[in-house]
This record gives sequence, structure tokens and C-alpha cells, in this order.
Amino acid sequence: MKRDFLYNEIAENIAEKINSGVLKEGDRLPSVRMLSREHGVSINTVKRIFLELESRSLVQSKPQSGYFVSPLNYLKLPLPESSQPLLTLSSNEPNELINKVYSNMGNTDLTLFSIGVPSGNLLPLAKLKKEIVSASRELREGGTEYEPLQGNLKFRRMIATRSLAWEGHLSESDIITTSGCMNALSLCLMALTKPGDVIAIESPCYPGILQLTLSLGLQVMEIATHPVTGIDIEVLKSIMPKIDICLLVPNFNTPLGYCIPDKSKKEIAELFSQYDIPLIEDDTYGDIHFSQKRPKCCKSFDTDGNILWCSSVSKTLAPGYRVGWVAPGKYKEQILRLKLIHSVSSTSLINEAVGNFLMTGKYENHLRRLRKTLQENYQNYAVIIADHFPFGTKISRPQGGLALWVEFPKEIDTAELYNYALQHKISIAPGRMFTLQDQFQNCMRLCIGLPWTEELGRKLKLLGSLSKKMKQNSAGN
Repeated sequence: MKRDFLYNEIAENIAEKINSGVLKEGDRLPSVRMLSREHGVSINTVKRIFLELESRSLVQSKPQSGYFVSPLNYLKLPLPESSQPLLTLSSNEPNELINKVYSNMGNTDLTLFSIGVPSGNLLPLAKLKKEIVSASRELREGGTEYEPLQGNLKFRRMIATRSLAWEGHLSESDIITTSGCMNALSLCLMALTKPGDVIAIESPCYPGILQLTLSLGLQVMEIATHPVTGIDIEVLKSIMPKIDICLLVPNFNTPLGYCIPDKSKKEIAELFSQYDIPLIEDDTYGDIHFSQKRPKCCKSFDTDGNILWCSSVSKTLAPGYRVGWVAPGKYKEQILRLKLIHSVSSTSLINEAVGNFLMTGKYENHLRRLRKTLQENYQNYAVIIADHFPFGTKISRPQGGLALWVEFPKEIDTAELYNYALQHKISIAPGRMFTLQDQFQNCMRLCIGLPWTEELGRKLKLLGSLSKKMKQNSAGN
């Protein structure tokens, strides 16, 4: 086990340096013998590491010369532009477009680049089924009884234990279980806002958050973001006197996949503490990091209970189980009261099963495989986009999560591309879905949570061909 740990640690360390640009195209890597001596592993282990990196197209061998960083054409693609939403209150929801895209959910006849969840092929389905059976035997009355209002104790203890990885230092008493992360966000917003209040969110933003805020009668102010570092803190500072609450996705926000630097997260936490404005933190994607270490959260720097940390296993383990939670800080009693009114109890059987899955270490083993697969998928997508999409296409460089953001030349309207692609059994998420303003019409989000196959690659190439045709037709007109 120690040998396997070292193998993965060395391989991922080299991969991270290549993907981050520390090691550049053509750079020579240390020799097999040198790495063996440096890390105290066998020659065969180092050879396995290089074979692994070769299979991911990150390195290439040259006879009699050693191993070198491969040409990574996709890293030469430019980043999308930083968003520049107007600092106005917006409510122009693209309902028709959102409804069209999400009506395809579960349609097995389509290649669903549009739905941001991991495919069942990437999930430990057989192991989860065993946990459900086991939980039904262990729980009183087979799991048919109501849970305590705050939620399954075993599950809450496991979430609290896992918070140590990002310096959250939570206890089971700090956590309330919910029916997925969206339910957690809903409870937080219902508890802390009233119709007419102003909420600040990132732009672009997950469509479900946009729909939720508008359904509660809130006025939305979208904040500019950078595709690598996230929200523009100077803009955020300038609007603090104008807002009543804020909802952020600091770790691997969908659709851009950025991770706000820890220094900025600390600054954000201190800013909201200073103004005594609640900050709701959606950390759904925090466990799907492509680097060696899990990133911190804004909650890591919360000193007065002002940050409500929400998450779930919907994007990592089981979307349909609807298992989520919130650590609401000083707002715990308000959240408990609303949970009692709206749901009484979480699902006993499912929460017990997921708690067991986390407790046995199976979850972390699954996450390691999932992270590796998603990062490789991103690289595979990016290579095809670099080779087959229109000249001038830009893509994000996600540091984790399930999303890849594509920015086309201005001539391409992705709402039209959606209709065009659907004729070829391909579904995408047009950029206009991720905003309430008149922006991102030439952008789209692609889910990288699909199992990579030759057929998936062919569909992605076809999507590139369709977008090229649209650009040509636009030029002809």
C-alpha cells in the first residue's frame, strides 16, 4: 500500500507540474535511476510512473535520451475573457433555454455534454448497493423510522472528520443534513432573506442558483470573475454596502472550474465578517480537485459563524441519492426550524449507507480514481478542441470539478449551435444559461464527467465541425 501511495504521489506531482506549466514542452525529466534514488523506490516503479504519464500524453520517450515533456497544444489555447457583467440588478432569466436543455436529462439517446454530473460508469454502483442492503439491516425498523432533525449522527461525524483536510475543524453538532446541496442552499436563502433583498453571485453562475434566487423574489447582482482566480474582490468590495447576502462557489465553480486562491478566500471571509453580511458557500465540487491537496474553503477562515458552508455527494458519488448538508454557523437554529417545516427528516437509509461508505475509506479510494479520470478527460477534450474547433476558440483550464468552459469566436451563437447539435444527438449547455444578463452567447459548458471512449471523441470532433460550419455560414452572410 505504501508503494502504491508513493507511485501515485510521484506520478501526480510530475503531472501537476506539467499541467501548471512549471515543466514546459520539451523539458527533460529526471532519469529513471535519479528518480529511483531521490524517492527511494524501485527502478520498476519509476518505469511504471513514466508509462502512466505516457498513457496520458504528458511525456514521451526518446531512445538513448530519456523522457521529455510532450507537446501540449491544448495548453496554448487562450483562456476565456474575464467576465464583465453590468453592476445592475438583473432578472432576465433564460427560462426557455434552460428548460430545453434540462428536458434532455436522462435521455440515453443523446450524448449529454450538457448535464453536469458524473456518469454512472464512473461511480461505485455495486459497492453502494451493498451499503444500502447493509444499512437496512443495521438500522432500527430497517430504516423506516424518522431520523433526528439534525440528521444521521454517523454521517455528520464523517463530514466533520473530513473537514479537517481543509482546516474546517467542524464537529457533528455543527452540521445539518439536507436533501442535496440545492436543498441546503434553499434553506439558507429562505432563512436569511426576504423578497426584494439583493444577492451577489459570480458570473457566470450555475443556472439552478439563478432560478432559485429569482424564485425567492431576490434581486441578483452578478460579479465579474477571472477564469483562473475567480471573483474580482475589488468589485465585490465596492458593492458590499448594496447587498444583503452573497452566494459563492469558490472551489471549481461551474462552468469555469477555477479555484479562488486561499489568500483571497481569507480576504473574502474577513470582508463579510466586517460588514456582518451572511456568505453562503457552495462547496459541492471541493473534493474533485486535480492537484495533490484539497483546497481550503472560505469557511476555513470563518471566525464568527457568519459563513454557511453547503455541500453534497451529488457530484462525487450518487446524484440521485440527494444527500447533502450545511454547516450554518450562527444561523443553525433558523436552518433547523426551516428543515422541520419543509422536510421533517432526511432519508434514514440513504444517509446511513453513505455514512458507512465514508467511514470505511471507500469514498476516498473512489475519489482518487474519479479525480484522475476527470483530469484525463479534460486533457482529452482539450486536445480535440485544439485540433478540431474553429480558430480563435478559447477554453478554461479547470483546476477541478466537472466542467469545461468553451468560448467561441463572436460569430457563433451557442443557442443556435444547441439546436444544430441536437439534430446529431448531441446536447450542450449554451452560455446564456449561466447569466441573467445579455452575455456569454458565444460560450458553452461541456461536462467532462462522461467515460472517455472513441465514440465520445468522435462526437466532440463532430461538435467542432458543426461550429466551424456555423462560423463559415456567418462569414458568408
